[in-house]
Amino acid sequence: MKRRTLIQSLSAAALLRAPNLLPASERAFGTAAESEMVYELRVYHCYEGKLPDLLKRFREHTTKLFEKHGMKNIAYWTPMDEPQKSNTLIYILAHPSREAAATNWKAFSADTEWQAAQKASEANGKIVEEVDSTFMTVTDFSPTLR
Repeated sequence: MKRRTLIQSLSAAALLRAPNLLPASERAFGTAAESEMVYELRVYHCYEGKLPDLLKRFREHTTKLFEKHGMKNIAYWTPMDEPQKSNTLIYILAHPSREAAATNWKAFSADTEWQAAQKASEANGKIVEEVDSTFMTVTDFSPTLR
């Protein structure tokens, strides 16, 4: 499925209800300049029958490791309707800047704890078939979300 089709199928209200997703005028994230703050929309497409394995890995390991490496967990979703329901995870991370995002991902990928978690979760085969990533900034007219 194309990312555009998937994103269009998401409920805008669900995305807007994400906790801690604030407009530029109200967000704060470490010492990064407000204008540099970026959000990363990630869509994981799993191999058949592997979504439960991916969700377990995120629940038990990945989200904590994201935070360890400077990535703020905003929200996670699974689609309600097929065919995405059984093989898709959608989430948003926040990074202080686009440059920080690259640094964060590099450190995360090199983390031996992450590598061990990934290896253990894929003992019965690969989980993720494809990952889509889109970097975004909040518009000046975005409503305050709390």
